[in-house]
Amino acid sequence: MYSNDFYMQHVHPYVNGPQQGMPYVPQPYYHVPRSYQPYPYYNMMRQQPVRGQATWTEGGQVTACGIPWSDNHYMTVAVGENTSYQCGETLKVKNLSTQRDVLVTVVDRVQGYPANRINLHREAFEALGTSPDVGVINVEITASPEVEQQKWGKYLLEVTQTAYPNYNITDYQTVGKTQISPTQTQETYDYILQSPQEKITVRGNVVYNPNTNRIVSFDLKEV
Repeated sequence: MYSNDFYMQHVHPYVNGPQQGMPYVPQPYYHVPRSYQPYPYYNMMRQQPVRGQATWTEGGQVTACGIPWSDNHYMTVAVGENTSYQCGETLKVKNLSTQRDVLVTVVDRVQGYPANRINLHREAFEALGTSPDVGVINVEITASPEVEQQKWGKYLLEVTQTAYPNYNITDYQTVGKTQISPTQTQETYDYILQSPQEKITVRGNVVYNPNTNRIVSFDLKEV
């Protein structure tokens, strides 16, 4: 665990906390195609939760990943430059104080941050049940290889987030995959959504042509 002295020496210019409040400094723009491919290098080490700390930011117009902070309804995060987390990857972040979880998308990189420190968008930080006045919280970070390896699982996650704008997706589970015919395959996923008032499960089904990789239909329903 890194000390607060380390944090103050190496903090990124756009971190906002009780004493920071410094303006956002745009990072160089590097174009990264907005597509999600399987990550073949996932292993058990990457899937193990990592304990560390999270700060927050209001974001800015330019990111190192070329993905806006507004992506995924602001459920976004910046990671250290030397981590194995990739642009566009989904991370599950748990606030160790409130035990609340949220799924966030990696959209930026932070110079000087260690591998176990992340910088959440303010809305994602608040979704973990903590006031921005706290500035820094202890978290558990888990890479989500399952949803990254499943193209349609990632697609349905984003559709679900759009369909339920007042909820945060906190977890997911693969339900199954069925070959309906030579030209139609169905995949089903469950997503756990949390609002200030309730927690619900939404099941998403997508039917696609495995030969052309085109969608035939999809639907969402609460279960």
